[in-house]
Amino acid sequence: MDFLLDYAGFLLRAATVLIVLVVLLITVAGLKGRQRSKEGELEVRSINERLDDIREGMQAAVLDKAELKKLAKQRKQQEKHDKKNPVSKPRVFVLDFDGDIRASATDSLRQEVTAVLSLAGKDDEVVLRLESGGGMVHSYGLASSQLARIRDAQIPLTVCVDKVAASGGYMMACIGNKILSAPFAVLGSIGVVAQMPNIHRLLKKNDIDVEVLTAGEYKRTLTFMGENTEQGRAKFLQDLQTTHDLFKNFVARYRPQLDMATVATGEVWLGTDALAKQLVDEISTSDQYLVQRAREASVFQVSYSFRKNLQERIGLAAASTADNVATRLWQRLQQGFWH
Repeated sequence: MDFLLDYAGFLLRAATVLIVLVVLLITVAGLKGRQRSKEGELEVRSINERLDDIREGMQAAVLDKAELKKLAKQRKQQEKHDKKNPVSKPRVFVLDFDGDIRASATDSLRQEVTAVLSLAGKDDEVVLRLESGGGMVHSYGLASSQLARIRDAQIPLTVCVDKVAASGGYMMACIGNKILSAPFAVLGSIGVVAQMPNIHRLLKKNDIDVEVLTAGEYKRTLTFMGENTEQGRAKFLQDLQTTHDLFKNFVARYRPQLDMATVATGEVWLGTDALAKQLVDEISTSDQYLVQRAREASVFQVSYSFRKNLQERIGLAAASTADNVATRLWQRLQQGFWH
């Protein structure tokens, strides 16, 4: 019993210290909030060099010394030839977009597009590796506008979809001059959806009134707690249809070959079926395409990452500290019970 009381006291003291520490850290972060910086770092890596490293690693593991010596000799001769006879290769700039419901990666995408447009010419190419199931209309509208900057600059844009580009994801994909899809990637969902729970009847059953006051006939159509009306529901559906029409017109602008009556139903299709409906242009993975392009062009991966601000760093540190304390407490408890 004394053992359990000792540990209970220890746990209480440790928890108190941890809570005080977290409160202090959050307070400091709040005071420093105005010093947050959105500056980040642009990173450019050669995919050609990475592929060369992979190939040379395989050669070193598989080939015997004589074959490696022969390859080394051929490589030196090729390098000597290239120096004497320089050839200007087109450049391919590879961007990645992994989309969540808020299209949070747009902040990095806009920086990457700006960087590429500062250098790329009409003989170059931008390849976007896109993965997104869609999300908020305004967020994906902004992400799509970033890709439209590439098209407006008349630089070829190729979009590669290995897993999914649906709804807002396809809104982005359709801007590409060419869309490549893996055989089982999911594409389409040219539609709009909205849902909202309503607990009005539950509140009414418990004699709880909720007043929704508005100025403007359609300031609020459907609500979470208030009583919804047929008029409000009709207006909400009208707004959904308006958004859907804008979505369809946007897609039709960049892919006029589509039969919108067939593809704008909100359905999705796998890669091979999407090809038949002209939602994509070729069946290929992004790896396959980039390896092929690296044989004839200089391929660079471009990424922009933001520096974590003070509050984010403190939050990570606090989470790590809490995790370490919890782990040590658990270990102490185990030792106490087993010994």
